[in-house]
Amino acid sequence: MQESSKIKTRSNRLKIGLNPKWGVFAFFIGLILLTWQCASIQQPTGGPRDSIPPKIINETPPNLTRNFNAEKIVIEFDEYIRLTNPLREISVSPDIDQPISPRVRRRNIEIELPDSLAENTTYTINFGKAIGDFNENNPLLNYSYVFSTGDIIDSLAVSGKVINALTKLSEKEVTVMLIPTRQDSIFGKRKANIFTLTDTAGNFQFRNLREDTYHIYALKEENNDRVYNDPSELIGFLNDSITLAQDTSGILLQLSRGIARNFRLLDRKLESNGRLTFAFNKPLENPEIIITYPPELNEDKQLEYSVNRDSAVVWLNDLTFDSLKVRFLDDGNPLDSVTMRRGRNEKYDRDFIITDNLTGNRVNRIRHIELTAGAPVQAIDRSKIILLEDSIPRTNFQLARDTVAPRRFILRYNWRPKRNYSLTFEEGAFSGYFGDKSKSVTRSFTLDETENFGDIILKVNVPDTTLQYLVQVTNEKMDFVYRSVAIRGPSDIPFRQMPGGKYTVRIVYDENFNGKWDPGNVYERRQPERVWYIGKTFIIRANWEQEETINVPK
Repeated sequence: MQESSKIKTRSNRLKIGLNPKWGVFAFFIGLILLTWQCASIQQPTGGPRDSIPPKIINETPPNLTRNFNAEKIVIEFDEYIRLTNPLREISVSPDIDQPISPRVRRRNIEIELPDSLAENTTYTINFGKAIGDFNENNPLLNYSYVFSTGDIIDSLAVSGKVINALTKLSEKEVTVMLIPTRQDSIFGKRKANIFTLTDTAGNFQFRNLREDTYHIYALKEENNDRVYNDPSELIGFLNDSITLAQDTSGILLQLSRGIARNFRLLDRKLESNGRLTFAFNKPLENPEIIITYPPELNEDKQLEYSVNRDSAVVWLNDLTFDSLKVRFLDDGNPLDSVTMRRGRNEKYDRDFIITDNLTGNRVNRIRHIELTAGAPVQAIDRSKIILLEDSIPRTNFQLARDTVAPRRFILRYNWRPKRNYSLTFEEGAFSGYFGDKSKSVTRSFTLDETENFGDIILKVNVPDTTLQYLVQVTNEKMDFVYRSVAIRGPSDIPFRQMPGGKYTVRIVYDENFNGKWDPGNVYERRQPERVWYIGKTFIIRANWEQEETINVPK
């Protein structure tokens, strides 16, 4: 009996341990512990991004040491650092026989020096943009370590500013280089080793220079090799060298995109619609493209150059060729020739599509309707162009070819508010040179009544009537020209129906009378054509006419 009683007692205890109330209590205790553990290991988030470059807290030997004889330089920072592109960014001036190899040791940079340092010479180790903090790589710009193996440290300085030659705005983080005239290397494979970067205001400064004669350049690079590789890089320069015998300041370098000396074909394509497209590395004066094989394709080809004559499109009558040979000339002088082959399974489908500028199914009285053909247009059949105004046919519209773009046509009409318009081009309304016909298409639209256009008349006085000036109206940022007018004397220039907004005016001193602004040419030591801004913006208001007097300085 006693034994049986003991068994029952244990059984009751087990039932108490599995009681649902105790289970719920244990669950909540576990949940609280889990939440406390998760909270205890969570990392803080948010906060401003680190944008401060590392700071130097010690240099051994000290910077600007004279009678330098150490074998190693140690530069200590306030945080962990890294070096980016050290082979490109770090240089020693003057050159040494064995290149240095800086190494990062946590917060330090260590530099082992060779035994071949010259006597009584000031050396500058320029780090460019190489040094940055380890996490964000915020660069420490233009840091230099200077020492002399003699009693004297070179102390001459050069300073100035870099601006864009066309916009006159400051250029930041542009590489400025001083190159002794005896080793001018900006055009070769040997990179300049005396360089610095402009600050956010476009200013630059060199220190610890020796007496010498230098060329100075500013280069907005693409590959950071401190060599002028291609006209796509912006370059500024002085026409003459500078002989440095004392501190020199106030140097102004104007950046512009140069012109290549030698012609090069940048791109060539045989598109799926049979068009040949070519891109050149420089504008041509009097370009000519000849299909030399098969020669019969050259007879009736259609050719179109871009406004700057630095690209071209060619249309051919016969698209069944296996290969083409194309020759390029300028002013009758041969430049280059290429062979273009079609793939074995490639097929070309000539298209003749007409596109328009209607956006949001609206038209306005200023731009009207612009029609652009995908290939040169030989003929237009007006009877197949149907304009309906509230379902009533209208024939008193004007259709004219654009004087700038030969494949573009302007359709003008006295558009009226609160009218519904329909414009239909029946099949064959436009015809190409090779039997191509446009397809049928219909567009429906209304007049955009939110007109916001005004007029301004510029009264321009010029200092010399024997010269030519380009009067250009630009947007406030000076990166878009709405219209350019060439004048050679005092002129009243109306700019009609300009969209409302802020504008400015610049004057280009068109020295070669070619009707455009010309960049600099570093090979010929020719500076960019001069540009002058009126120094203010003006506002064009809707339905308002205003006048502005401009006195152009010499």
